[in-house]
Amino acid sequence: MYYDLPADQLAAYRGSTSAPEDLDRFWADTLDEARQHPLAVGVTPYPSGLRTVEVYDVVFPGFGGEPIQAWLRLPARSVRGDGQLPGVVQFVGYGGGRGDARESLFWASAGFAHLQMDTRGQGAGWSTGATPDAAGSGGPQVPGVMTRGVLDPQTYYYRRLITDAVRAVEAMRSLADSGAAPVDPARVAVLGQSQGGGLALAAASLCPEVAAVVALVPFLSDFPRALTVTDGYPYREIVDFLSMQRGAAQQVMQTLRYFDVANLVPRATAPALFSVGLMDTTTPPSTVYAAYNNYAGPKELSVWPFNQHEAGGIEDEVLALAFLQKQFGEVY
Repeated sequence: MYYDLPADQLAAYRGSTSAPEDLDRFWADTLDEARQHPLAVGVTPYPSGLRTVEVYDVVFPGFGGEPIQAWLRLPARSVRGDGQLPGVVQFVGYGGGRGDARESLFWASAGFAHLQMDTRGQGAGWSTGATPDAAGSGGPQVPGVMTRGVLDPQTYYYRRLITDAVRAVEAMRSLADSGAAPVDPARVAVLGQSQGGGLALAAASLCPEVAAVVALVPFLSDFPRALTVTDGYPYREIVDFLSMQRGAAQQVMQTLRYFDVANLVPRATAPALFSVGLMDTTTPPSTVYAAYNNYAGPKELSVWPFNQHEAGGIEDEVLALAFLQKQFGEVY
């Protein structure tokens, strides 16, 4: 059912949050710290048994220089020839990891170099992962990661994960320079659904080299509204936390302002494709519109009136492919 704002109000809605004054400095310092660790990207062929797609096991330094795993999938040389490929860096939804090497073949099959980042500390909910969240974070938390270190922006989980996402883009672009993969560094897009969509928007906001964005039903947007209009998880983890840590609400809400993509996207300029399900109780429609309406670059929005968090499903994927083909021209 429809439970959020009516359509005319959604179209104009820009959110209920505001950026802290030191947002740019916070992220500049965070990324400068991460870049103190050399961007040494390990690329190892993986014996997948596939004939039309090559798979590589990738490791790159993320937040704190900690090793982050990823899969790199390429069209087989017999298919792609010798030219450079446009790249897509994909981020995964909440609870998932990079999965099996033989999953997620869509983008390589369509002619893209496809880097799928593992998600630190997740990967046991619906898709497997193996990258630990090694960085310490003090204080109590509700199971999941939404409240891990949430009492301080410096220790909050998403400071580490968003940094990983930016470093994944940098790692992908570096593959051309190293000769490790035939990636065109000028044609690297970011994409994801739900948490992955939120990470794509954050990476595009913090990494101006991103050439295009696909953010399907993006999560991590307009926290204050999400916490009060939906009872669904993962946002509910924060509600559960505050129901016990009753005096921490102001502190928690201040932390979240640094990671709210509705605050970050005014810095993003790459062409972007969004999607929203108007019956979605996981990422409320108004929170998606907050990100969309604040996004600074050229943008398109696919609206699915009768869908929940799955939004357009395969139709979103098909639209995303057409969108990136339009941005990048001939793939190979």
